[in-house]
Amino acid sequence: MWLVLMAMRRPITIVVAVISVALTSIVAIRQMKVDIFPQLGAPAIYVAQPYGGMDPSQMEGYLTYYYEYHFLFITGIEHVESKNIQGIALMKLVFHPETDMSQAMGEVVGYTNRARAFMPPGAVPPFIMRFDAGSVPVAQLVFSSTTRSVPEMQDIALNRVRPIFATLPGVSAPPPFGGSQRTPGRVGPAAVRRESADDRRARRSREAPAVPALAR
Repeated sequence: MWLVLMAMRRPITIVVAVISVALTSIVAIRQMKVDIFPQLGAPAIYVAQPYGGMDPSQMEGYLTYYYEYHFLFITGIEHVESKNIQGIALMKLVFHPETDMSQAMGEVVGYTNRARAFMPPGAVPPFIMRFDAGSVPVAQLVFSSTTRSVPEMQDIALNRVRPIFATLPGVSAPPPFGGSQRTPGRVGPAAVRRESADDRRARRSREAPAVPALAR
């Protein structure tokens, strides 16, 4: 009540005070720094290990087990979450608050290289990502088709769709997962000779000189 009485007794002072607050707010907003990707403070690191041709149980036994065993030696680790799907293992490493994430990232890379020594031949290095505003996916693209097979969709997503997104400025397009990747195979010399002979006959029939027609 006393605020109302004071405003009625000194209206000019109140108006000047309101205008001063408004001007100060405008100046503060213009000089305020804007961070598009602020520090979220989420102590988590993601590890994605692809390996084509393995089902979820095989991914768990041959790959994820060794990662989880070695990740428990990292300083400040709280717990490890893992999910295995067709051809890829996803692991989330959660750390205690106030953990030095730069040091944790270095230890994760070191123990990842050590765990790969126990894995099957052909295991490629995993994707290691720090959980921050710049690495959180903004969109997920899911492919489905009633006419194409899973390997065909995997091939289209990897070799046609992904290059389109990868060339956009500021966009990072990770490789697709969940399908069967195309694997080049070897053909025996006998099959090559047979195919070469068939191709040679077809090429000769197509390249046979045609008799030019006479125009009248």
